[in-house]
Amino acid sequence: MSKFKVFISAAILAFCVTSLYAFGGKDRNNASPPEEIKIIKVTGNVRLVGSNLMREIVISGDETQWYITRNEMEKLHNLQHQTVTIEGEETIIELTFANGRPAGTRRELKNIKIISIESYEQ
Repeated sequence: MSKFKVFISAAILAFCVTSLYAFGGKDRNNASPPEEIKIIKVTGNVRLVGSNLMREIVISGDETQWYITRNEMEKLHNLQHQTVTIEGEETIIELTFANGRPAGTRRELKNIKIISIESYEQ
């Protein structure tokens, strides 16, 4: 019975030690400060990207893409494939991969107001 208790204790210890990495202690220490919010005016094409469950509305400008927050998506859903000018609060989020390397930036717009709509005549 003593060997069985030693084996179980060693298995529990090994499980606890290996699961410590899953708690992400490093992430709490390196938390980035909140991003600066500024109001900007954007002109670009409205696109719907993603699949049914993970869809997003994107405004593609000449050099940049802005993702519309989920609360604001309905305002632009019927304006797909049209050029719009909107005004909203831009939040810039620095993305990182799991290994800590930079993965680029993500620009999000919220509290948007539609200023103008340009539709294409065919």
